[in-house]
Amino acid sequence: MERKPATYADLEALPDNVIGELIGGVLHASPRLAGQHTLAASRLGIELGGPFDRGRNGPGGWILLVKPELHLSKDVLVPDQACWHRERLPNAREVVAFTVVPDWVCEVLSPSTEALDRKVKLPVYAREGVRHVWLMDPEARTLEVFRLEGTEYSLLATHSGPAVIRAEPFEVVELELAYLWDEM
Repeated sequence: MERKPATYADLEALPDNVIGELIGGVLHASPRLAGQHTLAASRLGIELGGPFDRGRNGPGGWILLVKPELHLSKDVLVPDQACWHRERLPNAREVVAFTVVPDWVCEVLSPSTEALDRKVKLPVYAREGVRHVWLMDPEARTLEVFRLEGTEYSLLATHSGPAVIRAEPFEVVELELAYLWDEM
């Protein structure tokens, strides 16, 4: 018996304590981030938001959003964070579901979401043309930086531990990984 593709109504019917995504007609329900993962994601937003969204001690010109609902082709994805060059998303306040492809996304990996993020969502981001993807694993204390080259991602670097790094597309500022991992 052939399975009926999931719909947006199925996504809306999920309980509030999960994040729902529709990819390839399949409904994926994931738990919300645990404390360690929420802390790392929040601190990454703080570190990038000042120089890139606000332009404090950095270039500005970006819009950084936490958990935006992306409608990309027939798929609905909710990355942990996404950024757009401001000129590509001039009316962000008026949008409920974003159809403009982000310039950058970050997924915070956990044991329950890692396979979904790597094997299911990453190919969708590539297909849609997301230029940069970061995969952050607070438990392993790693940050993988990818750049889209053609139709596939190239791993530029894997940073780990308490390093101070520069990573595309935000390489104009240093990022202290120890702060993300709560080691400071």
